Amino acid sequence: MPLLPGAEPFRRDGGEVGVLVCHGFTGSPQSIRPWAEYLADRGLSVSAPLLPGHGTRWEDMQLTTWQDWYAEVDRELRALTERCTKVFVCGLSMGGALALRLAARHGDAISGVAVVNPGNRVHDAAAPLLPVLRHVVRTTKGIASDIAKPGAVEVGYDRVPLHAAHSLRRFFALVDSELPRVTQPLLVLTSRQDHVVPPVDSERILSRVSSGDVRHEVLEHSYHVATLDHDAERIFQDTYSFITRLAPEARPDEVQEGTAASGGA
Repeated sequence: MPLLPGAEPFRRDGGEVGVLVCHGFTGSPQSIRPWAEYLADRGLSVSAPLLPGHGTRWEDMQLTTWQDWYAEVDRELRALTERCTKVFVCGLSMGGALALRLAARHGDAISGVAVVNPGNRVHDAAAPLLPVLRHVVRTTKGIASDIAKPGAVEVGYDRVPLHAAHSLRRFFALVDSELPRVTQPLLVLTSRQDHVVPPVDSERILSRVSSGDVRHEVLEHSYHVATLDHDAERIFQDTYSFITRLAPEARPDEVQEGTAASGGA
Protein backbone atom coordinates (compact mmCIF):
# COMPACT_ATOMS: atom_id res chain seq x y z
CA MET A 1 0.00 0.00 0.00
CA PRO A 2 1.55 3.37 -1.05
CA LEU A 3 2.40 5.81 1.71
CA LEU A 4 0.68 9.16 2.00
CA PRO A 5 2.95 12.03 0.86
CA GLY A 6 5.24 12.98 3.71
CA ALA A 7 4.44 9.93 5.83
CA GLU A 8 7.83 8.31 5.29
CA PRO A 9 9.89 7.43 8.37
CA PHE A 10 12.83 9.71 9.14
CA ARG A 11 16.27 8.51 10.18
CA ARG A 12 19.62 10.24 10.22
CA ASP A 13 22.83 9.11 11.87
CA GLY A 14 24.78 11.76 13.71
CA GLY A 15 26.77 11.82 16.92
CA GLU A 16 26.73 9.57 19.96
CA VAL A 17 23.59 11.16 21.43
CA GLY A 18 20.43 9.68 19.96
CA VAL A 19 16.81 10.80 19.91
CA LEU A 20 13.71 8.76 19.16
CA VAL A 21 10.69 10.86 18.10
CA CYS A 22 7.23 9.22 18.11
CA HIS A 23 4.22 10.49 16.16
CA GLY A 24 0.59 10.33 17.23
CA PHE A 25 -2.56 8.28 16.73
CA THR A 26 -3.77 8.24 13.07
CA GLY A 27 -0.88 10.60 12.18
CA SER A 28 2.52 10.01 10.62
CA PRO A 29 6.16 11.14 10.87
CA GLN A 30 5.15 14.21 8.83
CA SER A 31 3.71 15.77 12.00
CA ILE A 32 6.99 15.51 13.87
CA ARG A 33 9.47 15.62 10.96
CA PRO A 34 10.43 19.31 11.49
CA TRP A 35 11.16 18.45 15.14
CA ALA A 36 13.27 15.45 14.14
CA GLU A 37 15.08 17.39 11.41
CA TYR A 38 15.87 20.28 13.76
CA LEU A 39 17.58 17.89 16.17
CA ALA A 40 19.34 15.98 13.39
CA ASP A 41 20.64 19.23 11.87
CA ARG A 42 22.40 19.84 15.17
CA GLY A 43 24.33 16.61 15.00
CA LEU A 44 22.11 14.22 16.94
CA SER A 45 21.30 10.72 15.71
CA VAL A 46 17.55 10.82 15.17
CA SER A 47 14.89 8.25 14.37
CA ALA A 48 11.20 8.99 13.72
CA PRO A 49 9.57 5.68 12.70
CA LEU A 50 6.23 5.17 10.97
CA LEU A 51 3.93 3.24 13.28
CA PRO A 52 2.23 0.11 11.87
CA GLY A 53 -1.13 0.81 10.25
CA HIS A 54 -0.35 4.52 9.87
CA GLY A 55 0.54 6.61 6.86
CA THR A 56 -1.49 4.66 4.29
CA ARG A 57 -5.27 4.30 4.80
CA TRP A 58 -7.43 3.89 7.89
CA GLU A 59 -8.40 0.34 6.88
CA ASP A 60 -4.79 -0.71 7.52
CA MET A 61 -4.87 0.78 11.00
CA GLN A 62 -8.05 -1.15 11.77
CA LEU A 63 -5.92 -4.30 11.78
CA THR A 64 -3.35 -3.05 14.31
CA THR A 65 -3.25 -2.61 18.08
CA TRP A 66 -1.18 -0.74 20.63
CA GLN A 67 1.12 -3.75 20.88
CA ASP A 68 2.11 -3.22 17.23
CA TRP A 69 2.72 0.51 17.71
CA TYR A 70 4.73 0.03 20.89
CA ALA A 71 6.80 -2.81 19.39
CA GLU A 72 7.90 -0.52 16.58
CA VAL A 73 9.20 2.26 18.84
CA ASP A 74 10.77 -0.32 21.15
CA ARG A 75 12.74 -1.74 18.20
CA GLU A 76 13.87 1.72 17.16
CA LEU A 77 14.96 2.52 20.71
CA ARG A 78 17.02 -0.65 20.92
CA ALA A 79 18.69 0.18 17.60
CA LEU A 80 19.59 3.66 18.84
CA THR A 81 20.98 2.36 22.13
CA GLU A 82 23.27 0.02 20.21
CA ARG A 83 25.03 2.90 18.46
CA CYS A 84 24.60 5.82 20.89
CA THR A 85 26.00 6.45 24.37
CA LYS A 86 22.90 8.39 25.48
CA VAL A 87 19.35 8.22 24.13
CA PHE A 88 16.35 10.50 24.63
CA VAL A 89 12.74 9.78 23.73
CA CYS A 90 10.24 12.35 22.49
CA GLY A 91 6.63 12.17 21.36
CA LEU A 92 3.53 14.03 20.28
CA SER A 93 0.08 13.03 21.61
CA MET A 94 -0.10 9.21 21.65
CA GLY A 95 3.59 9.39 20.75
CA GLY A 96 4.08 11.00 24.14
CA ALA A 97 2.41 8.03 25.80
CA LEU A 98 4.66 5.69 23.81
CA ALA A 99 7.71 7.66 24.96
CA LEU A 100 6.59 7.53 28.59
CA ARG A 101 6.09 3.76 28.45
CA LEU A 102 9.55 3.32 26.94
CA ALA A 103 10.91 5.37 29.85
CA ALA A 104 8.99 3.32 32.40
CA ARG A 105 10.24 0.03 30.99
CA HIS A 106 13.81 0.85 29.93
CA GLY A 107 14.94 2.88 32.95
CA ASP A 108 18.53 4.09 32.82
CA ALA A 109 18.84 3.25 29.12
CA ILE A 110 16.90 6.48 28.52
CA SER A 111 18.49 9.77 29.58
CA GLY A 112 15.41 12.00 29.32
CA VAL A 113 11.87 12.36 27.98
CA ALA A 114 10.27 15.29 26.10
CA VAL A 115 6.58 15.16 25.23
CA VAL A 116 4.16 17.54 23.50
CA ASN A 117 0.46 17.35 24.39
CA PRO A 118 0.82 13.77 25.64
CA GLY A 119 -2.34 11.67 25.71
CA ASN A 120 -3.45 9.94 28.89
CA ARG A 121 -7.05 8.93 28.17
CA VAL A 122 -9.72 8.95 25.45
CA HIS A 123 -12.08 11.76 26.39
CA ASP A 124 -14.91 11.14 23.93
CA ALA A 125 -18.22 10.61 25.70
CA ALA A 126 -18.69 7.35 23.78
CA ALA A 127 -15.31 5.95 24.92
CA PRO A 128 -16.80 3.59 27.56
CA LEU A 129 -18.93 2.05 24.81
CA LEU A 130 -15.97 1.23 22.55
CA PRO A 131 -15.74 -2.46 23.56
CA VAL A 132 -19.21 -2.97 22.04
CA LEU A 133 -19.51 -0.04 19.64
CA ARG A 134 -16.45 -1.09 17.62
CA HIS A 135 -18.34 -4.22 16.49
CA VAL A 136 -21.25 -2.12 15.21
CA VAL A 137 -19.61 1.02 13.82
CA ARG A 138 -16.29 0.84 11.97
CA THR A 139 -15.11 4.45 12.18
CA THR A 140 -15.76 7.92 13.51
CA LYS A 141 -14.59 11.33 12.31
CA GLY A 142 -10.89 12.02 12.20
CA ILE A 143 -8.80 14.08 14.61
CA ALA A 144 -5.98 15.23 12.31
CA SER A 145 -4.91 18.84 11.67
CA ASP A 146 -5.92 20.49 14.94
CA ILE A 147 -3.60 23.41 14.13
CA ALA A 148 -4.04 27.14 14.71
CA LYS A 149 -1.52 28.24 12.08
CA PRO A 150 -3.23 29.08 8.76
CA GLY A 151 -2.24 26.76 5.92
CA ALA A 152 -0.57 24.14 8.12
CA VAL A 153 -1.88 20.62 7.52
CA GLU A 154 -1.18 17.33 9.25
CA VAL A 155 -0.89 14.20 7.13
CA GLY A 156 -3.24 11.79 8.86
CA TYR A 157 -6.48 9.88 8.48
CA ASP A 158 -9.84 11.56 8.08
CA ARG A 159 -11.46 8.63 9.90
CA VAL A 160 -10.63 6.94 13.23
CA PRO A 161 -11.09 3.14 13.17
CA LEU A 162 -12.89 2.14 16.36
CA HIS A 163 -10.99 -1.11 16.84
CA ALA A 164 -7.81 0.97 17.02
CA ALA A 165 -9.47 3.54 19.27
CA HIS A 166 -10.47 0.76 21.66
CA SER A 167 -6.86 -0.45 21.72
CA LEU A 168 -5.63 3.11 22.31
CA ARG A 169 -7.95 3.43 25.30
CA ARG A 170 -6.51 0.25 26.81
CA PHE A 171 -2.99 1.47 26.12
CA PHE A 172 -3.56 4.78 27.87
CA ALA A 173 -4.82 2.94 30.96
CA LEU A 174 -1.72 0.74 30.93
CA VAL A 175 0.66 3.68 30.59
CA ASP A 176 -1.13 5.54 33.38
CA SER A 177 -0.52 2.59 35.71
CA GLU A 178 3.19 2.62 34.81
CA LEU A 179 3.83 6.37 35.17
CA PRO A 180 5.26 6.06 38.71
CA ARG A 181 8.11 4.06 37.14
CA VAL A 182 9.15 7.08 35.05
CA THR A 183 12.15 8.59 36.86
CA GLN A 184 14.06 10.28 34.04
CA PRO A 185 14.27 14.05 33.56
CA LEU A 186 11.02 15.14 31.92
CA LEU A 187 10.03 18.05 29.68
CA VAL A 188 6.28 18.48 29.06
CA LEU A 189 4.99 21.06 26.59
CA THR A 190 1.23 21.64 26.70
CA SER A 191 -1.01 23.72 24.46
CA ARG A 192 -3.39 25.85 26.49
CA GLN A 193 -6.04 25.27 23.82
CA ASP A 194 -6.19 21.73 22.43
CA HIS A 195 -9.25 20.20 20.76
CA VAL A 196 -7.91 16.62 20.84
CA VAL A 197 -6.01 16.15 24.12
CA PRO A 198 -6.99 18.57 26.90
CA PRO A 199 -4.32 20.01 29.23
CA VAL A 200 -5.67 17.86 32.07
CA ASP A 201 -3.82 14.91 30.51
CA SER A 202 -0.48 16.65 31.00
CA GLU A 203 -1.46 17.52 34.56
CA ARG A 204 -2.33 13.88 35.26
CA ILE A 205 1.00 12.71 33.88
CA LEU A 206 2.96 15.29 35.88
CA SER A 207 1.16 14.25 39.07
CA ARG A 208 2.01 10.56 38.64
CA VAL A 209 5.60 10.37 37.38
CA SER A 210 8.47 9.96 39.83
CA SER A 211 10.89 12.24 37.95
CA GLY A 212 12.79 14.67 40.15
CA ASP A 213 13.86 16.86 37.22
CA VAL A 214 10.63 18.15 35.66
CA ARG A 215 9.93 21.16 33.46
CA HIS A 216 6.43 22.08 32.25
CA GLU A 217 5.96 24.67 29.51
CA VAL A 218 2.61 26.08 28.33
CA LEU A 219 2.20 26.79 24.62
CA GLU A 220 -0.02 29.82 24.20
CA HIS A 221 -0.36 29.99 20.42
CA SER A 222 -0.84 26.41 19.22
CA TYR A 223 -3.48 23.72 19.16
CA HIS A 224 -2.88 19.97 19.38
CA VAL A 225 -0.34 19.43 16.60
CA ALA A 226 1.95 22.06 18.09
CA THR A 227 4.99 20.71 16.24
CA LEU A 228 3.49 22.15 13.03
CA ASP A 229 1.98 25.23 14.69
CA HIS A 230 3.01 28.70 15.84
CA ASP A 231 5.06 27.39 18.80
CA ALA A 232 7.00 24.82 16.78
CA GLU A 233 10.33 26.64 16.89
CA ARG A 234 10.04 27.06 20.64
CA ILE A 235 9.38 23.33 21.03
CA PHE A 236 12.42 22.48 18.95
CA GLN A 237 14.71 24.90 20.80
CA ASP A 238 13.48 23.85 24.24
CA THR A 239 13.95 20.17 23.38
CA TYR A 240 17.48 20.76 22.15
CA SER A 241 18.32 22.79 25.26
CA PHE A 242 16.84 20.04 27.45
CA ILE A 243 18.92 17.36 25.70
CA THR A 244 22.17 19.31 25.72
CA ARG A 245 21.77 20.24 29.37
CA LEU A 246 21.67 16.54 30.20
CA ALA A 247 24.15 15.51 27.51
CA PRO A 248 26.59 18.44 27.01
CA GLU A 249 28.61 16.32 24.61
CA ALA A 250 25.78 16.77 22.10
CA ARG A 251 26.84 20.41 21.60
CA PRO A 252 29.51 20.52 18.87
CA ASP A 253 30.98 23.77 20.26
CA GLU A 254 31.46 22.24 23.71
CA VAL A 255 33.11 19.18 22.19
CA GLN A 256 35.50 21.45 20.33
CA GLU A 257 36.18 23.53 23.43
CA GLY A 258 36.89 20.37 25.42
CA THR A 259 39.31 19.17 22.76
CA ALA A 260 41.08 22.51 22.69
CA ALA A 261 41.36 22.56 26.46
CA SER A 262 42.85 19.06 26.44
CA GLY A 263 45.37 20.05 23.79
CA GLY A 264 46.52 23.06 25.78
CA ALA A 265 46.95 21.20 29.05
